[in-house]
Amino acid sequence: MTTDQLYDQAFQARCDGDYSQARQLIMRLLADCPGHTDGRWQLGLIQGFEGDFDGSLETLEQVVKMNPTHIKARYDLAMTQMMLGMMDEACANFRQVLAQDPTHEDAARQAVYCP
Repeated sequence: MTTDQLYDQAFQARCDGDYSQARQLIMRLLADCPGHTDGRWQLGLIQGFEGDFDGSLETLEQVVKMNPTHIKARYDLAMTQMMLGMMDEACANFRQVLAQDPTHEDAARQAVYCP
């Protein structure tokens, strides 16, 4: 199975709510390609959906650190931070998302809660 096929199957499993299968596929993907940014982003989302918020936060922070322009990961990081009460960090990330894409509607909706 190619990297793209693994990613696509993991993405679909996550969307279907089959987090166990999604995690297994993502871990296979990352074993073959440790620098796969979108794979790491998906892992961060899976961790959050499984209730591992600290792990999700750490993984999403790593993705954004490795690729500061990964707007989807930065937005999901901001949402996780907001959920965990890290408002200053969340607001800074929402602002970064909007700096990269001023038309990002979801970030704009969340940014209204920022001072």
